[in-house]
Amino acid sequence: MRPGTTATDTGPHSDTATAHTAASHTAAAHTEGAPVTAARKASWARRARGRATGAAAGVLLTPFFVLFTAVTVVPIGYALWLSLFTEKQSGLGFGGATSVFSGLDNYTAALGDRAFREGFWVLAGYCVVYIPLMVGGALALALLLDSTLARARRFFQLALFLPHAVPGIIAALIWVYLYTPGLSPVVKAMHSGGIGFDFFSSSGTLPSVVNIALWEWLGYNMVIFYAALQAIDRSVLEAAVMDGAGEWRTAFGIKLPLIRASLVMVSLFTVIGSLQLFTEPLILNQGGSSTVTSTWTPNMYAYTAAFSRNDYGLAAASAVLLALAAALLSFVVTRLTHRKGAKA
Repeated sequence: MRPGTTATDTGPHSDTATAHTAASHTAAAHTEGAPVTAARKASWARRARGRATGAAAGVLLTPFFVLFTAVTVVPIGYALWLSLFTEKQSGLGFGGATSVFSGLDNYTAALGDRAFREGFWVLAGYCVVYIPLMVGGALALALLLDSTLARARRFFQLALFLPHAVPGIIAALIWVYLYTPGLSPVVKAMHSGGIGFDFFSSSGTLPSVVNIALWEWLGYNMVIFYAALQAIDRSVLEAAVMDGAGEWRTAFGIKLPLIRASLVMVSLFTVIGSLQLFTEPLILNQGGSSTVTSTWTPNMYAYTAAFSRNDYGLAAASAVLLALAAALLSFVVTRLTHRKGAKA
């Protein structure tokens, strides 16, 4: 060995130590990498499942959004656009009509028209009479059918729901026949009993319209309430009976609070439907009632403006105003019911 050089062990012991060191590093690397790889695989699996779920949800929701856009968003947008224009004829009126941007003039014209404003007063009177009778009557019938004293439930359910299966126009025509003196057996029987009532008079028109609407929708709302009552856990009712609660206490103290969601839904839908009053007074108007004019309700006002006067801008503006009134009233009803629920 020359001076200045370092001795290096190249024997068999040195080779064995090096092999052991390399093996230990390799094993450590495999031990550290195994959990990382498993975690990554689990993450990739979760992402794949998430993408598959999102794709399935997109496929299932696409038809809804397409139909919602086609039948709701587009018509509303078109009505808003149409309400900003008015038809003008040039010269002496012999030329073709052209659409001219008028801004909010159609809204001003609708709000300034006395007939349009009076239509909302008619709706107010209709709602005051119709909504309590509808909600209260449907709820009372559902509670009667759900009581332990009820008999022939299936028959009464069918009998009460059957009028809803009759189209609204047909139902209105049937009742116009029953209201008409000289034709109606009901009016004839009332006159024979000394009861004289003109269903087409100024004081009888509103009750006549309310009666038609009740006949059409009472059974439908009753079925909703009855289904909610049937969903109540029977053990709760049995416990109330064992505690000594009678039919009245069970109905108003237990059943009503448990179907509050259905009560709110029916009330909200009834309010919205009341503001859309159209078919019944239209048939009464065509049936000879002098009280029901062509602008008796806001919906009839819009219909007359569009198809009798060809003023589509005014019709669209009046429809938008009615929709805003319905949205505002729905918001008020929802807030009131939620506030009462929070206090309860």
